[in-house]
Amino acid sequence: MCVCDSSKESSIEGLAEARQQIDSIVHKLEKTVHTLESKGEPQRYRSQITLAHRRIKALTIALGLIEKEMKNI
Repeated sequence: MCVCDSSKESSIEGLAEARQQIDSIVHKLEKTVHTLESKGEPQRYRSQITLAHRRIKALTIALGLIEKEMKNI
C-alpha cells in the first residue's frame, strides 16, 4: 500500500463519516418539521418550519456533492 492509497482511504472514511452525520441531521430536521406542522397553530411556527426546510435542502445538496466526490476518489 502506497501513501496515496492511505490518503484515499482516509478521504473516503472522512466523507463517509460526514455523510452519516448529515443524514442524521436531515432525519432530525424532518422530524422537527413534522412536529411543528402537527402542532395546534402551525402558522405560529412558520419561520422555524421554513428554516428547517431550507436547511434540509442545503444538506441534501451537500450529500449529493459528497456522493459525487466519493465516486471520484
